[in-house]
Amino acid sequence: MRVDRVQWREFLELLSAEWITVQRAGPSGRPLDPEVLRSGWLGFSPASAAEVAAAEARLGRPLPPSLREFLLVSNGWRDVGLFIERLAGTEELAWLRDTPDRSWIEAWQDLAADEALGDATGAAEARVLARSLRLSLAGDAAVMLLDPDDVDADGEWAAYWLASWSGLGPERHASFAALVHHLWRCLHGMRRPPGATRDHWDGEVERGRRAALAGELDTALALLEEAAAFGRPRATLLAVQLRALLHGWERELPGAFRGVRDRDVLLAEPLFSREFLPVLLRHEREAHHHSLLPLPELRESAPEPVRAAIAGYEAASAEPGFRLRFGPPEFDAAVHALVERLAAHRAAAREAQQRPAVPTAQGTVLMWSSLTEPVDGQRLPAPAREPRFPPEFAERAWTDLLAALPLWRPLDGNHLAPLSLLAEPLLAELLTPERARALLALPRG
Repeated sequence: MRVDRVQWREFLELLSAEWITVQRAGPSGRPLDPEVLRSGWLGFSPASAAEVAAAEARLGRPLPPSLREFLLVSNGWRDVGLFIERLAGTEELAWLRDTPDRSWIEAWQDLAADEALGDATGAAEARVLARSLRLSLAGDAAVMLLDPDDVDADGEWAAYWLASWSGLGPERHASFAALVHHLWRCLHGMRRPPGATRDHWDGEVERGRRAALAGELDTALALLEEAAAFGRPRATLLAVQLRALLHGWERELPGAFRGVRDRDVLLAEPLFSREFLPVLLRHEREAHHHSLLPLPELRESAPEPVRAAIAGYEAASAEPGFRLRFGPPEFDAAVHALVERLAAHRAAAREAQQRPAVPTAQGTVLMWSSLTEPVDGQRLPAPAREPRFPPEFAERAWTDLLAALPLWRPLDGNHLAPLSLLAEPLLAELLTPERARALLALPRG
């Protein structure tokens, strides 16, 4: 991530304006410097070339390009994100081992020396800390570092963010500029200041939505996941639909609905009742334990209309003759016809599996897939396993489902894919990661 002086100046002016907006909206406990309020600038005067050269001579090596260019715009900095209060200027740059913050090194060396843990990762991280350049002068139990032994083709040193409360250890970034960008993104993710950055990412969310419906899956995911990191709630709603199909609803949906900041976006109708709720209810009914399931929490704490929707759907789904709804009538009819074929095939396979014996010329052949260990001297048949669809049959069924996809239409401007397919176990069984990607690569709606 190469950043020259002009780019740094433009970015740092934007960062200054956004930080001032954040502090005015809800102070973090550190009052704004009167000079910052007067100038609208979180930085200081630029370092001179001579000051940068003196710092390099004192440290014994040239500084990486993005840090050097930064210092030539501002010799130090106030408030990089929410957890770093000051960045060093040229005179304050120092090796971590030579500063009062060397306790970070000692803590990681103690971790690496703990033979009970056998922590090879801790030993490697301790070596990184021991050779690192400290960038930050004050922070909330956090520090910013550069590793002089991890240098890319552009001369950039790997940068690290380390906070005692994160539980993650040192987090590597490609360069000083990349780390500053990451902390800026975190500021937006947590505090969401209004302005040009927020407006830009709202536009990118819409671009990601259109890309998703056009079948441009990778473009859509990249845009939506970055927009979500910048705190745009709609991006989370859109991205979770794609990820649930790609990576599995069991993995993606529970966390999306449990205690998230923007849960109200995920609970918006009609998408919640028509697409998410059928899948969440299937998840609950099939789960082995309920400690991490979202529906119990939603029944207790969701807004009353959502609780009523959950209760109504549960009651309806328990009635004889209940049918899932997969989309508009034509698509719904095509999918139900496929489900009936799948169910008939499965029923025939179960019947064949349960036949106790087949007489042949060579004798009687038991149809059990395996036998249990002896019980009271007798070897008993094992419980029958659920039969799987033969590969060729499954492929034909999947081809038929894709052929019906042009009949599908989104419910609203936030609907990207027929997620409700996952509520039907027979359809979900067809869905491999490769097939999900193929489905999402087709233009829809």
